[in-house]
Amino acid sequence: MPETRASAVIPADATAVWRLIRDFNGLPAWQPGVTRSALRDGDAPDRVGSVRTLTLLSGEKVSESLVALDDHTRSLTYDIVESPYPVQSYRSTLRVIPLTSTGESVVEWTLTFDCAPAVAEELTGAFKGGVFAPGLRGLADYFT
Repeated sequence: MPETRASAVIPADATAVWRLIRDFNGLPAWQPGVTRSALRDGDAPDRVGSVRTLTLLSGEKVSESLVALDDHTRSLTYDIVESPYPVQSYRSTLRVIPLTSTGESVVEWTLTFDCAPAVAEELTGAFKGGVFAPGLRGLADYFT
C-alpha cells in the first residue's frame, strides 16, 4: 500500500490547533483547496461515523467518513467514501503534537491507500504536494 506523510510547525498552541482540526466539518476554514463542507443529515462534526461531503476548488466532490477522534492524543482519522480519485482503502490521520520548547504545535498528516501500481507514485505525490502541503500552509496561515 502506498503511504505518505507531511508535517509542519503551526504558530499556535496544541489546544487551539486541535480545537480547529477536530471540527470534522470545518475544513474550509483552513484548507485552501476546499470551498465547502456539508455533513450528512443527522451527523455531528465530532461523532465517529459522521460523513462529510467536500466541494473542491475544481468543483469535484469528495465524501469522507470520520473513523476515529481522540481528544487525548489529539488525532483524527478519516476514510474516503467516494471521490474522483482512483484509490481504495484511503485512510488518513491528522495529529497535533505540542512543541513544548516554543509553545507552538507540530501537525502531522499521514495517509495510506491502495491503487493500481502504475499510478501509485503519481497519486502519492499529488496527495502530499497538492493536498497536505497547501493544507498545512493554510493551517499555519490561519493562526498568523
